[in-house]
Amino acid sequence: MSKSEKRQRTALLGSVRCFPEEKEQIQASAKSAGLSTGEFLRRSALGRRIVAKGDTRQMNEILKLGGLLKHLYSEMKKDGVMTTERSKDFSDALIATKVALMKFRADSLNNTED
Repeated sequence: MSKSEKRQRTALLGSVRCFPEEKEQIQASAKSAGLSTGEFLRRSALGRRIVAKGDTRQMNEILKLGGLLKHLYSEMKKDGVMTTERSKDFSDALIATKVALMKFRADSLNNTED
C-alpha cells in the first residue's frame, strides 16, 4: 500500500465492542495473515480476499513433495526397478498430492477467516 493511500483514509468508524475472546481471535487471525487488525477488519467487512502467509509456504511444500515424487518415479523407471505395483503406488501418491493441492487452492481462494 502506498503512502498516499494511507493518507486518504481519514474517516473513523469508532470503537467496535466485542468479547475478549473475539478480540483475541480477530487479532490472532490478523497476525496469521500478516495484517494489522484494522486492515484485517477492513478486508473482512468488504469481502476482500485474506490469505494467511502460512498458506503460501504450505502450498509450496505440497508442490515440492509432488515434484520429489515425480523425480523418484522417473529415477526408478530409468534404473529398471519400477514394478507395476510400485508404479501404481506412485500414481496414487501423485494423484493424492494433486487433489490435496487443488483442495488447498480452493480453500485459500475462499478464505475470509471467520
